[in-house]
This record gives sequence, structure tokens and C-alpha cells, in this order.
Amino acid sequence: MSSIDIEVKNLSKRYRIGLKEEIHDTFIESLSSWLRSPLLNYRKVHSLSSFSDNGESDDIIWALKNVSFQIQQGEVVGIIGRNGAGKSTLLKILSRITEPTEGKAVINGNVASLLEVGTGFHPELTGRENLYLNGAILGMKRNEIDRKFNEIVSFSGVENFIDTPVKRYSSGMRVRLAFSVAAYLEPDILLVDEVLAVGDIEFQNKCIRKMDSLSSHGRTIILVSHNMSSIQRLCDRAILMDKGRILNSGSTNEIISDYYSHSGLNNSRVFIGKIDEKKEEDVSVLEIILLDNKGNSKSIFDRAYPFIVEVQFEVRKTIKDLSVVFTLWAMGNVMVCKSFNIDNETNNRDKYDPGKYISKLEFPGRLLNHGNYSFDIKIQGRKTFFRSGQINFVLKDSKLLPSTARTPKYSDQILLSMPLNWEIKKL
Repeated sequence: MSSIDIEVKNLSKRYRIGLKEEIHDTFIESLSSWLRSPLLNYRKVHSLSSFSDNGESDDIIWALKNVSFQIQQGEVVGIIGRNGAGKSTLLKILSRITEPTEGKAVINGNVASLLEVGTGFHPELTGRENLYLNGAILGMKRNEIDRKFNEIVSFSGVENFIDTPVKRYSSGMRVRLAFSVAAYLEPDILLVDEVLAVGDIEFQNKCIRKMDSLSSHGRTIILVSHNMSSIQRLCDRAILMDKGRILNSGSTNEIISDYYSHSGLNNSRVFIGKIDEKKEEDVSVLEIILLDNKGNSKSIFDRAYPFIVEVQFEVRKTIKDLSVVFTLWAMGNVMVCKSFNIDNETNNRDKYDPGKYISKLEFPGRLLNHGNYSFDIKIQGRKTFFRSGQINFVLKDSKLLPSTARTPKYSDQILLSMPLNWEIKKL
């Protein structure tokens, strides 16, 4: 049985927020406030170290409230949620940067953390000097840094600038060097907070391979990110947080689906446009609606069945060669396919006269794997009249389809998951 690297029990953290400044309308009020200021200032200073028993004062906010979970050795766990959910506060407590108000966190092993870009780097020191300084802060001995120096610098990709002051580095260069030091420390537990979003695609892939290598050697990783593609690709499971509490935890794909649900993904109308009478646009989109195979409006679908994208638009003057374009994207902005309404000969009109139209596209079921996807709609003729931007939706796994042979950790990287005909016979 795997040992527990991190055990969090009823962890809570509260902060006092700023007090409202008094504004005086008259000289008498200002004078009175000045005379009372010594007493008022004493009360303010005293209040900084005291809290009401119920902790529900207007100037108190709970960044974390009764958070509990366990992480086994070698697990890669993603923590997701909206801004202000308490993710970064949690990592700061686990990194021992700040203390909890209530509860406790038990950590078995040495911890390395990347919470902000270039944390612990001195801008006046060179990359070489900061490497040694940062390595020492993280617990590496000098001979260990000497032994790994070339590997760290090569991994970071800043060889040509290693003797340049860090203040002249870009944010991407700083985070690459910081991550490289932490990764080659080979800690028991690595805490990463959104910093990978700064690196370029090549470096992000190197980081992912390095994290895979660390986890395969029994290291534990906690990753906080708004990039669902990184969470899906790296994490064994995920934890969803909101307003300082844990809403749910479980398989990565399930938790990301919950995240989209709590972010308003289930709106019945994914786009509602308004016609501007003054602009007199040639084409205006009225609605874009997602429907299941029974005609119900939703944004989370059973992947065994088809889903329908319905676009309602108005044409104000006769236009030739008008087309509606559907582009499907997987996580990480990977284009899956593109479809035009004129691909179907029955929709190949020579012209669109003034009036309202409905264009429907049915995407087949039993084709894509479960996961989070997006699409965009574009209406174009000789020029582009409308572009929607990406609209998110979720395909959930289906009990109706036979299970596919896939490893648990990398199942969400498989894009196509359609059943194929196999035959096995003894010769």
C-alpha cells in the first residue's frame, strides 16, 4: 500500500481585509476625528491581532475553510477552481510560507515549490549566482549543485545568459531557470502554481516530460493551473475548490467537467446576439444553441449520442456564396476538424435573400473520447461577417459504449475513442 505524502485535516486560513476610510464633509468633523485618532489607531492596531469568536466580521475573509484531503506518494494531483478559490493560499501553507489559522497539514518528505515567477531570485545577481543561491535555499549542497549545474542550465535553455544579471531576463527565462533548479533538486514533493503558463511550448513539453519522470520515480506533485490541458495531461486526479472549500475530488476528467459546470457552462443559450440597427450589418447572428439528440439545450453530452449546433442568423441584403463554418477544438487548442455548411449539396445555395435562417450541424456520436472540447462559428462570404470565439462543451463517458483498453493516467490524451471491429481466432 502506498504511503501518504500529504495529509491535510480541517485546514482553514483567515485574513483581515482593509477597513473603509472615513470621509469628512466639514471642518468640525475632521477636527473631531483628529482629536480621536490616537484612541482609534490604538483600537485598529489591537484589532489586527484579535478576531471575533464567530469569525464572521465584515473585515474578515476565509481564504480556506475546513479543507481536508490526502495525497499518496507518487501521485500527480491538480487543484483547479476560479480566481479566489484558495488554491494559492493552500500551496503557501503547504510550503510553510504562511501558517494556517486552524487545522494542520502533515507533510512527509522535503518540499520544493514554484509559486511565483522567479521566486527567491535576486535581480542584481547573475543566473549562475542565483542558481547556487536558489539551490541552497531549496536544500541542495554545493557539491550537488556543481554536479548537476550543466544539466540544469541545459534544461533551462539560458546557457548564453547564465552570467547575465537576472533583472535583464524575461519572465519566461526566469521561470525556466527556477523550474530547472527545483526539478533537478528531485524533491519528494513538488508544488507548482501556474508558473508553467509562462514558458513557451517547447519548454512546457520538457517540463511535462520531467514531471512524468519525477512521478514515475515516486515523487509527488501538486499542480495548480487554469490550463485544463496541462491538468488533463499530467494529473492522476484533481480537486475542485471554490470560496476556500473543496467542492469535489476524483478523476481528472470528472472534476474538469464539474469545473465547467460551476463556471456557467450549462447555460441553455451559449450565444445571444443583438442586432444594431445603426450599423446595418449585412449578416447578424441571433443565437447559437447546443442541443442533444432529443432537442434539449445543454452543454454536457453523453458521447454515445450525436449533438447538434444550431445557428440562427439574419441576412439583410442579398449575399452570394455565404457559408457557416464550424471548427472543433480539443483541449490545448488542437484543431480536430472543420466543417462548412456548403459541404452538403442540399445546402449549397447560390444566394441568400434577406430574411432569417437556421443552420443546423449534427456531430456524430461514438467518435470522440470523453473530455472537454470547444468550437467556434464563423459566417463568411467574400468577407467575414461574424466570428463567435471558442464555446466550451463536455463529452462525458458513456455506459452504453464498450470500454476501451487504455491506461488510467493517459486516457484523457486519447482523442478518438470509437469502437472498431476486432476478430481474434486460434490458428
